[in-house]
Amino acid sequence: MKQVTVYTDGACSGNPGPGGWAAVLRYGAAEKELAGGEADTTNNRMELTAVIRALEALKEPCAVAVYTDSQYISRAMGEGWLKKWKAAGFTKKGGLKNAELWRTLDGLLQKHTVTFHWVKGHGSDEMNNRCDALAVAQRDRYAGR
Repeated sequence: MKQVTVYTDGACSGNPGPGGWAAVLRYGAAEKELAGGEADTTNNRMELTAVIRALEALKEPCAVAVYTDSQYISRAMGEGWLKKWKAAGFTKKGGLKNAELWRTLDGLLQKHTVTFHWVKGHGSDEMNNRCDALAVAQRDRYAGR
């Protein structure tokens, strides 16, 4: 199984507002950047979209290490929130935000072997900072800047 490293980030101006997402995938010496955005979204949606688009870009099942500065994602994975939401039919008391994205991510997690790693945002992680710059550029594009 191929070992792939993925770095992701999302950005949003206002919450909701224009947003961007970015991912950098590394396999050996190969590297691929992905980025996009939406005119009216939230930061959490962009963070999730970055992970989803990265996993969707893989053409075969892979062992993937995902690095994210999103506590929303890292805690959902590390503290078992996603498993609880899935067992409850992707619902929770008070409503589960972004249920369709969590459902999509869960489907991709069935295809790949994924580990999630939290990194401090806007810190010393070069790849997180690179993803942030790509996501911010997309956010600004959708904001008309």
